[in-house]
Amino acid sequence: MDPDSTLPLLLGLAWLLPLASFTLILFFGPRMGKAGLGAGYLATGAILASCLLSLFALFFVWLPHHGVPEPIQHAAGAASHDAHAVGHDLGSLVKPITADWYTLGKFGALRLSIGYYIDSLTLLMFSMVTLIATCIHFYAIGYMHDELHEVVDHEVRLSNRDHLHRPGRFHRFFQYLSLFCFSMLGIVIAGNIAMMFVFWELVGICSYLLIGFYIERKSATNAANKAFIVNRIGDFGMIIGLMALLASLGTFDFGDIDYDGSGQPERGIFSQVRSPENHYALQVPAGMVKNTAPGGNPYWLLVIAGVGIFCGCVGKSAQFPLHVWLPDAMEGPTPVSALVHSATMVAAGVYLVGRFFPVFAPEVLLVIAIIGCITLFIAATIAITATDIKRVLAYSTVSQLGYMMLALGVGGWSAGMFHLITHAFFKSLLFMCSGSVIHACHTNDMTKMGGLRHKMPWTAYTMLVGCLAIMGAGVPFSIWLAFSGHYSKDAILAQALSFTQSNPMYPILSLLFYVAAMGAAITAFYMFRLWFMTFAGPPRDHHIYEHAHESPKIMYYPLVVLAALAIGSGWSIFGFGVQPLLEQARPAGIQLETHGVLLPELIHPDEHDSHLDQFHVPATLVATGTALAGFLLAVIFYGLRILDPNEVRHQFRPIYEFLIHKWYFDELYDVLFVQPVLFVSRRVAEFDKKAIDGFIDNLALWARMVSSLDDLIDRYIVDGFVNVAAARIFAIGEWLHGAETGKLRQYVMFIVIGTVALFILITFYLNSTLAGP
Repeated sequence: MDPDSTLPLLLGLAWLLPLASFTLILFFGPRMGKAGLGAGYLATGAILASCLLSLFALFFVWLPHHGVPEPIQHAAGAASHDAHAVGHDLGSLVKPITADWYTLGKFGALRLSIGYYIDSLTLLMFSMVTLIATCIHFYAIGYMHDELHEVVDHEVRLSNRDHLHRPGRFHRFFQYLSLFCFSMLGIVIAGNIAMMFVFWELVGICSYLLIGFYIERKSATNAANKAFIVNRIGDFGMIIGLMALLASLGTFDFGDIDYDGSGQPERGIFSQVRSPENHYALQVPAGMVKNTAPGGNPYWLLVIAGVGIFCGCVGKSAQFPLHVWLPDAMEGPTPVSALVHSATMVAAGVYLVGRFFPVFAPEVLLVIAIIGCITLFIAATIAITATDIKRVLAYSTVSQLGYMMLALGVGGWSAGMFHLITHAFFKSLLFMCSGSVIHACHTNDMTKMGGLRHKMPWTAYTMLVGCLAIMGAGVPFSIWLAFSGHYSKDAILAQALSFTQSNPMYPILSLLFYVAAMGAAITAFYMFRLWFMTFAGPPRDHHIYEHAHESPKIMYYPLVVLAALAIGSGWSIFGFGVQPLLEQARPAGIQLETHGVLLPELIHPDEHDSHLDQFHVPATLVATGTALAGFLLAVIFYGLRILDPNEVRHQFRPIYEFLIHKWYFDELYDVLFVQPVLFVSRRVAEFDKKAIDGFIDNLALWARMVSSLDDLIDRYIVDGFVNVAAARIFAIGEWLHGAETGKLRQYVMFIVIGTVALFILITFYLNSTLAGP
């Protein structure tokens, strides 16, 4: 099978199947079986078919034609020269498949089209998204079973103090999930920036609908609004970046496309920024030079474009300072948290940074690294004090996304994307396990749990796998004796160490490595704090414990699948693995050492240097040591309970209050943004009420006065004249009415008198006429 023709067909079908599911459920959902149960099976079948098509495309179309590069050796003692050489041979070996399915319109040289950009990263993302989505769809059929009948929402009270009763919305939930999967896959396969932005926004709409699924709850509607508004802030910056690229480069396309079949394709964005003629080194495209004012530096336009694009990623991937929406998004159902807000949608920002990596200048990458470092530290510290099981995982997600951004910012393209894949598996597993606990206990509060491993062994031990994976547990320098997070975090720390040692002129940048290492310890601590509080020790609430039970098979079977992937997705077996496949997708030129222009001393080293012993060995030891320290601290406090966390909380009360209030970001934003907006809104409302409405009300008053005057004229002049005339005529009629006596003799006498009078008058008239003047 020819990949150039087969892959677009297979991935196109995999992309459109969830759209077909959404459309059918939209029109026929309530009639699909009892209470719409068939809608769940239809959506699950559609995403399962998409998963099978994606895996077939990867294993039976892509790999037989392109093979798999040799995995880069990480073990201590590996030859430095060999590891370094592997990196420089990669990047331009496998060209992506780019073309258009359909042209929407052409405006001069600009085309608007539905196209595709397919490389091994596209196939990996398709396989990862559809596989996790399939597991979550099966899981959701069990988790959302309450929506199959009338729902009594105990969190909503009506005015009469009764709980809310509403019809179930089972079919609508799967309708939203199908639309989301279609939108997310649209981002992954998009061949041009305009198409990606459309699906970028559509994913945001799906997130809004799913967060606010329990729309009757005030907390859910507030969370949905918060997520939507915060993401729009980031998207505003993204639009600026996209317009800077469009105005300068004159194309939306990522790759080169031969529209007329002449063999000379039109240059896409990546080729203009990193041209073969310039040996794929970063350059300011001619279009940017042309669009720069005389005397200006066109490099600034490249920086502005890169920072603008990253702003959209800051919003979507919940990075500082727009990270505040993601924890509140946990108001949505747990399958939403597992799919949308841990594994896929929030990862879209990281994916976009990875896809646009060739466009980012070194100064922009430095901004990305700093933002990622701040994010991972802030979120990790907040997770230490959280007691809501889903919010702990939410802040963990924000922190891990910060790790990915840090990796990309220090030049670790492969490390960042590798962690994106491994994190998707173990974080979706963790969220689904938390949902299983909530399903059994009917509470999110970990302080009311404890000892649940005896009641929920499948959930407890699959969640233990997820905790070990996110901790990065494993035997240092081993190939198989480690969980997936071990390999991806090692790669991030090694690249961070390589970056900091390559920039001795900026010693403050060494904080990037130390903060990342500290974050590894904090991650291990709060994850095992979660596990011990939930599953170990004696029950804290015996009523909850007695009623707790293991989830049905349709919910815990997907946990087992994801647990297996959380263990082995970082392995490279017989030459096959995530990291070698990512090396195939590495954009040409980004493996080169780059220097800043605005910051000439800034150096981004070749990522493959991080695999040398001088970086990989200490990074692995630090990562393992810090993670082990965090784990042991959690054991001391929550496992063996040698130390009392309440005493520590009392000793460090100010720090605890600072963290429990989430660094006061919500309060700060309330003071800086929310309250000023509300103040201005109130003043505008008052102006509307007192000035505009007052003016209109006065106009109405004058109109009433004029209408009253008209009423007076009509009533007293017009009607008065008519009434007086009528009265006089009526009086005359009444006077004449006296002559009507009804006596015949009187009428004969009146006739005789009248006749005599008439005769006299005629005679008098004739005599006067004949006599003349």
